[in-house]
Amino acid sequence: MRSTQQRKTNWPAGAVLVLIHAGALAAFWPGFFHWSSVLVMAVLMYVTGGIGIALGFHRTLTHRSVKLWKPLEYAVVTCGTLALQGSPTDWVVTHRAHHAHTDTDRDPHDSNEGFRWSHFLWMVMPNPNMIVGEERRRYAPDIIDDRYYNFLDRYQIVLTLVLAGALFAFGGLSWVVWGIFVRLAAVYQFTWLVNSAAHTIGYRSFRTPDRSTNCWWVALLGWGEGWHNNHHAFPFSARHGLRWYEFDVTWLTVKALAVFRLATDIKLPTPQMMRRLQLTPPVRARTR
Repeated sequence: MRSTQQRKTNWPAGAVLVLIHAGALAAFWPGFFHWSSVLVMAVLMYVTGGIGIALGFHRTLTHRSVKLWKPLEYAVVTCGTLALQGSPTDWVVTHRAHHAHTDTDRDPHDSNEGFRWSHFLWMVMPNPNMIVGEERRRYAPDIIDDRYYNFLDRYQIVLTLVLAGALFAFGGLSWVVWGIFVRLAAVYQFTWLVNSAAHTIGYRSFRTPDRSTNCWWVALLGWGEGWHNNHHAFPFSARHGLRWYEFDVTWLTVKALAVFRLATDIKLPTPQMMRRLQLTPPVRARTR
């Protein structure tokens, strides 16, 4: 078991997560239900989660799987910042540390510690594997040295408050409830399932030294991120759904951007790479 002496409980993070999920419950009050509010939530969910987190924070920044036209990259990452999953620097640092030490006692959200730990407790409970201080530069010098990402690091809360103000001005409190609280809670859960369910439930197509799995329903909820065993086998790949039936909406987005030359240097595994690691037939994951 991990030591609990090296980090303190992150009460502010816990309080924010409770507040957001509690605020989302207001959607059950009939007075806050409007179809326009649901539409706003759905659009913002895709813009901040699918475009911002899956394409921006993950495939573009963390793994450099694709190179976006720089103004577009900044716009996409700004959308990811509005998902309130931490600053671009913190997100990239944590995820690169996860890949460096996947499912070991140095992984920030080691799935061997249990489903609840890898789902959300790792962010709140004492966690000695959180990367802090000067060590962050070792994992993400490219992000730390970027002035615009430093700006997003400092003003991520302000940007969300500006969005909330705009939603209130155009649609009232109902748009705020659905466009901020419900949307954030949903995108949190979809993203967290990649760390928890996609290291527990599903099948494994490739040999990897970890517990990553391909989980179809996480992939549908998480914009293609649930094809997680594929991703851990080939972290550099811009495409996570590597079989024809593994639907990956983020990959479709990359392909669409490539048509307009807004996405270049798209990295994919070769057939030889896939054959070398392929498990035939795929292996069903063992749940614990």
